[in-house]
Amino acid sequence: MHSLDKVDLQLLRALCTDPRSTFVALAQQLHLSRNTVQARMARLEESNAFLSFDRRVNPVALGYPLTAFIEVHVQQKRLTQIVAELAQIPEIVQAYGMSGSTDLLVRVVCTDADDLFRIDGTILACEGVDRTETSLAMGELIPYRVTPLLERTARRVGPSGSTGGSPDEVTT
Repeated sequence: MHSLDKVDLQLLRALCTDPRSTFVALAQQLHLSRNTVQARMARLEESNAFLSFDRRVNPVALGYPLTAFIEVHVQQKRLTQIVAELAQIPEIVQAYGMSGSTDLLVRVVCTDADDLFRIDGTILACEGVDRTETSLAMGELIPYRVTPLLERTARRVGPSGSTGGSPDEVTT
């Protein structure tokens, strides 16, 4: 883990604006050398600052126009096995372990209501799943984003150009 500094934040903001930017384009835009950009990008990648590329592929383009969120209630002693089984269901694009009354929140994509019914049945068939509650997403109102966080963090960067040391330290 390392703290993000002003240059790292500039690189990340530039990539949010144009994810296809080359090292040369980023260097020109930010008035840095290509080698500096390349080294910084390698360090950011090694520190897991980037999410996987498949987050940018729209399931609608693959024929899955509907999104649903399924709350899954499980027997805790079987959680590891259940998660392994859920990971084998291709339509599950994301899952979170939750605190509170729901054990897992699963995001699924589907072709239609019948497909959603089939997916929910597949989840319910996993040994240790007690019940599910399904909500159909009516529309994405705020898409996944980090640019506002990058901008907020950039405002907090200290005079040294690093976020290190503050209670809100940004590390990757």
